[in-house]
Amino acid sequence: MAGSASDWITLAEAAELLAAANVRFRRETIGGWARNGKLQSIKIGGRRFVRRGEVRALLTPPRRVRAADLQPGLFEDVTG
Repeated sequence: MAGSASDWITLAEAAELLAAANVRFRRETIGGWARNGKLQSIKIGGRRFVRRGEVRALLTPPRRVRAADLQPGLFEDVTG
């Protein structure tokens, strides 16, 4: 499903979004991530845009789950 135009931001806007959370990356670094496929991007008229949600996701710490909270037997050997 295609997002709205506001879902796409410039590399400079992505750097500003990260800087607002006290995470400093140059727009060139973010552009490298986009070119390497680490961030979804589009290029229009020589300018590269990345998804706002993907940049925000960089600020979200990974979710941790305690082993005790996993479903019992989830990692037991399966015999077939």
